[in-house]
This record gives sequence, C-alpha cells and structure tokens, in this order.
Amino acid sequence: MPEGTDPVEWRLRCDLAACYQLTDLYGMSDLASTHISVLLPGPEHHFLVNPLGTLFDEMTASALLKVDLAGRVVAGDPSLLNPAGFIIHSAIHMSQSDLQCVMHSHTRANNAVAMQAMGLRPLSQKACVMLDFLGYHDYEGAALDEDERQRLVRDLGPEGRVLILRNHGALTAGRSVGEAFCWMLRLEMACQYQIDGQAGGVPLHELSEATIRHTRAQGRKMLGPDGFLEVGKVEWPGLLRKLERERGTSYRT
Repeated sequence: MPEGTDPVEWRLRCDLAACYQLTDLYGMSDLASTHISVLLPGPEHHFLVNPLGTLFDEMTASALLKVDLAGRVVAGDPSLLNPAGFIIHSAIHMSQSDLQCVMHSHTRANNAVAMQAMGLRPLSQKACVMLDFLGYHDYEGAALDEDERQRLVRDLGPEGRVLILRNHGALTAGRSVGEAFCWMLRLEMACQYQIDGQAGGVPLHELSEATIRHTRAQGRKMLGPDGFLEVGKVEWPGLLRKLERERGTSYRT
C-alpha cells in the first residue's frame, strides 16, 4: 500500500483491480471498452474506475482513476476517463442505494441475448433463479447523455442486480465487488446456455409457468441478501485465490 493511502480505499482498489483481471480470465473483457467501478466510503462520493488504454489483464490497484460525481478526476490522468463509463456508473452511484460496485460488459453471449426480443428466457435453472433480479434497458445510443442516468436507475429497480442493455451488453451491481462480478458471471453462463441451446436446431423443452414461478421464488431466497447462496459472499475469496494461482499478485501493486 502506498504511503499515506487510506487502508479502506486500498482494499477496494485491490478488489476492483482483481475484478478487472478476473473479468479477463473468464473471457468477459472487451479490450478496454467496458468498465467496472466501486464507490468509496465518505461524503465526497468518489468512485474508482479504469483508465482508458489499460487492458483488463494488466489492471493494478494504483492505476485506477478516482472520480467525483461531477465527472472530475481527482486522482489520476483526467485525459484517460471514459465519458460513457462515467455516465453509466455515476447513475448508480448517485442513486443513494447500498450498491457499491457497478460492472458493465460486452460479451458475445450477453450481446446475443440482448439482441433477442424475448431477452433471457427461462430455459435453464441458471436463468430462472435470477429472473427476480433482472431488468432491461432500451438502447439509446452510446451512453454519453446525462439524462439517461435516471432511466438506467429506473430500469435496474430498487432491488435489481442485473440489467440487460438491449443491443449493447449487460450491467450488474452489488453491495460488494464480489457480488457484482458473480452476478455478471452468472448472467454470462445463463446467456451461453441459451445461445447454445438455440443453436441445436431442435425444439427446446419449455418449462411450465408454475415451475418458473416456483424457481424464481427459490432464487430470491437463495441468491438475495442473507440467502445461503448470497451472490459473491462465499465465491469472492476463492476467486482471489484462483487469480493469484493463475496470474500472480500484480493486481495488488
């Protein structure tokens, strides 16, 4: 930890840098075109986000930009702030919710589902258990207009964790970095299952409405706050261990 750095901020910097590297490790990065942010504690409402030009597999704790809610870079190179990233992430961080981390991705699978009129269909357990946490946001062009922020917050909803950005990609949010990442990985797997199933060229087995309702309710109890599979709570320490086995500890520099 650099001398004079707040220990809480440094821990969040390390978690966020790890999240970037894990995103690349799990095949969900898009060069430097997407972004993940974390809100820092304190009245300043500063948040951390990636600098343009740094690939996800080379992200480090000290490389992250610190930004305020007006879009001013307060630590780091101002020329490296992604304006679209600021709009998307500041929308959630301004909402005064308990959501600390916001993750945005463009993957092959989530874009394929985001193009489909029916979106994520209840064709697998992975999809069904997350439906109560899922919303949709219509495409409005590149996220450069400040007034889109209110619609992003509205479409995520007060208890939402996953937002499919139609014709664009996906967004997840969590009360921790681990929660946001694990929601994104869950969504990615559900989207891959759907696309693979549809590619088979045979009729798919449709679940009954009663089964879908039952599984949605189970998902809410399992994956939500205080559930026995609360998303990110037990997975994150193991994911950090995996990252360090696979790629070392450079993210903590």
